[in-house]
Amino acid sequence: MTPIAVSPAGIPTITVTPQAAADTYQRTDAGAAGGDANSFGATLERAVGAAVAQGHAADQQAAAAISGGGDITQVVTSLARAQLTLQTATAIRDRVVSAYQQIMQMPI
Repeated sequence: MTPIAVSPAGIPTITVTPQAAADTYQRTDAGAAGGDANSFGATLERAVGAAVAQGHAADQQAAAAISGGGDITQVVTSLARAQLTLQTATAIRDRVVSAYQQIMQMPI
C-alpha cells in the first residue's frame, strides 16, 4: 500500500517506491488493477480525500472561531494549510491537463 503522509505544512504527500510503481504498472498492463488498493485510481482517490479532509478541518476551525470557541492562531493556520493544499491540487491539475494536451498533439 502506498503511504500517504501529511507534511509539516499540512500538504498531503504520497511516497511511491520504484518497485511499487513497477508492480502497479504490471498489474495495469495485465488488466488486473480494477479493485486493487495500490492502483492509480485508488492512490488518486486517497490523495483527493486527504485534500478534502484538510478543507473540512479548516471549515470546522472557522466555525469554531465564529461561535467564539476557537483559537485565532489555529484558524489562520488551518485556513493557510487548506489554501496551500488547494493551490497544490490546482497546480497538479494544470500539469496533468498540459501533459494530456501535449500527448494529443503528438503525430501518430
